[in-house]
Amino acid sequence: MEYRLAKSWPPEAWRDVGVLLAVSGGADSMALLRAITALSRAALGKGKLIVAHLNHGLRGSESDEDEQFVVETCHKWNLDCEVEKVDLRKSASQSGDGLEAAARQARYHFLRQTAERLGARYVATAHTADDQAETVLHRIVRGCGIAGLAGIPRSRALGPAVTLIRPMLDMRRTEIEEYLTSIGQPFRIDTSNRDPRFTRNRIRHELLPLIRHEYNQQVNDALLRLATTAGEAQSVIESLVDQLAERCVETSGSGEISLDRQALALEPRYLVRELMKRVWCRAGWPQQAMGFTEWDRLAGLVYDTAGDRRLDMPGKVTAARSGQKITLARPV
Repeated sequence: MEYRLAKSWPPEAWRDVGVLLAVSGGADSMALLRAITALSRAALGKGKLIVAHLNHGLRGSESDEDEQFVVETCHKWNLDCEVEKVDLRKSASQSGDGLEAAARQARYHFLRQTAERLGARYVATAHTADDQAETVLHRIVRGCGIAGLAGIPRSRALGPAVTLIRPMLDMRRTEIEEYLTSIGQPFRIDTSNRDPRFTRNRIRHELLPLIRHEYNQQVNDALLRLATTAGEAQSVIESLVDQLAERCVETSGSGEISLDRQALALEPRYLVRELMKRVWCRAGWPQQAMGFTEWDRLAGLVYDTAGDRRLDMPGKVTAARSGQKITLARPV
């Protein structure tokens, strides 16, 4: 596995900079910790490896034991370990999100803040090919566009100076567990990963096995191919949206966004919806309540001929059409 990891993310790319490893204590993250540590020490770089562990506090003493396990493992391998504990149920209640969404938000907030505070250039997480397949199927079930079918990106900006990297995204869980067995590395088992209240768990333990047994034994490979193809298509789409934004979008000093309706009316509706998503996201407006229907309502301002119109959108955003101009705004 260390060889595979070195091929996926060559040490030359990170050995001289700080790397923050997201470690839960589970099999995937323990494999990442051990393999990256081995590669780092062989590479003799100037960079520093630091472990980050977020205690979600959802499983009482089990969560605390996970934390202690990670801390003790880091002590054994002489690695610095950053730990934080959050009250996830309280956060989910205040935000109105479910536990899964709240956990994800808390995790990446913690990783970004920790990386920026310590000057780490990369944050590495232990997402695997199995995670990718489950994510794509999850999005198909919920409903998504081409971007959603692309699944988990291998890397993305986490902050202005921090990049999130998933170097194990082409590795299977069976391979990872074999590696841990071969080096005698124990790991923690998160009992909540079998809780059927969570959609992802039902997909992993019920839906995927059913599809594998009844329809396609290689369903994981099929989903991974779909993600690759969708990712390639999405990169083309994003390039076209970039060009469209350059020609048709202006942002005022007050944050108001203006779009050239006349120019946009010549473009496919799909690209206009994608442009609406782009300007909305760049403005930092809330997206929780935005789905296909809402994006298509915005695109409708370009194509329908009912005269001037105004839409009240989620997040207190207003969209107004006046002549050949569409304006998006949100009160500060």
